[in-house]
Amino acid sequence: MEQICIRLKGNFLAALERIMKKNRYATKTEFIREAIREKMRQLEEKEILQDKDLMRQFKESLKNLKKGKIKEFEY
Repeated sequence: MEQICIRLKGNFLAALERIMKKNRYATKTEFIREAIREKMRQLEEKEILQDKDLMRQFKESLKNLKKGKIKEFEY
């Protein structure tokens, strides 16, 4: 496992420690790992939603093309 080092300013660190205690995290490492995992999940979900929206737009364009509402793009 690789180690990383981060520096946090005093007031940010104090806020982090308050939240950790309130939510019963044993260590800063545990809290930070979970926060990173959650952020990664959020970004993956956002990417999936963007892909779904792109697919919806593509399907809608195909329907309009078949109905003659738009012309086929030639390149």
